[in-house]
Amino acid sequence: MKKYCKLFLVFFVLACQQKASDLTELFSFPKSLKEVSGIVTIQNSELIGCLEDSGNKSKVYFLDLTGEIQHSIKVKGLENKDWEDIAKDPQGNLYIGDFGNNDNIRQDLAIYKLDKTALTKSEIHPSAIIEFAYPEQKDFPPKKKNRHFDVEGYVVFQNNFYLFTKNRSSNFDGTAFIYKVPNVSGKHQAKKIGEFKTGPDYQNYAITSVALSPDQKKLAILTHSKIILLENFKGDDFLSGKRTEIDLHHFSQKEAICFKDNFSLYIADEKVKNTGGKLYEFKIQTPTQN
Repeated sequence: MKKYCKLFLVFFVLACQQKASDLTELFSFPKSLKEVSGIVTIQNSELIGCLEDSGNKSKVYFLDLTGEIQHSIKVKGLENKDWEDIAKDPQGNLYIGDFGNNDNIRQDLAIYKLDKTALTKSEIHPSAIIEFAYPEQKDFPPKKKNRHFDVEGYVVFQNNFYLFTKNRSSNFDGTAFIYKVPNVSGKHQAKKIGEFKTGPDYQNYAITSVALSPDQKKLAILTHSKIILLENFKGDDFLSGKRTEIDLHHFSQKEAICFKDNFSLYIADEKVKNTGGKLYEFKIQTPTQN
């Protein structure tokens, strides 16, 4: 009996000594923004652009670093079917990823381009619509064990989009696919260019957002409790480089990530009852001093 008591005491002490989160809380989102699903920096990281997912307004909001909404854009002619992420290219154009597909039933997946020159307006039409489909998906929906066609995170790289799938299969094993779609208006077949495993359980390893650093040398994959950092990859073979798993020691419904600069990230979680609905900063390393 004493042996079991000692074991219990050890586990209890280890649990109590769990490392505090390295996340720095910056602000709470306004009450009107409860389901932020994508964030991006603009104007040299002085503003945070964000959007919400399915059922919310077809708008992009721009917040200052205190959390106040400074401006918003209504994207005309579009329904927010399931806006899951927002990205930008090196020129500063924004892209809305309308590809949320929880039940793997959608056949209207699309990405919408917002020109940099129009971001000060209150209403705009998308300047380009990129539609795509997954050639591997034959059924809508597939069997529950084969539901690999939801996406909540993507990046723009070398004039292509790279989408990282969120595993919705009943036998979750962390498998995620990487699809490539050209940044060109029209209808496209997404090309599967990679496959990897995030980790063993859905709660901690389902992908909720992806971001590319400004120097395009780091790619951060977000889950509810972790960051999977890919570095030193060759071209668009993101899996060819170094992989580091970072435990945030903080579990919440984290849905959005973007780089503030090459060495730090912004992370947002959704409001769930009395928790979340905040923007955090996370430093992944200290710049090397020359």
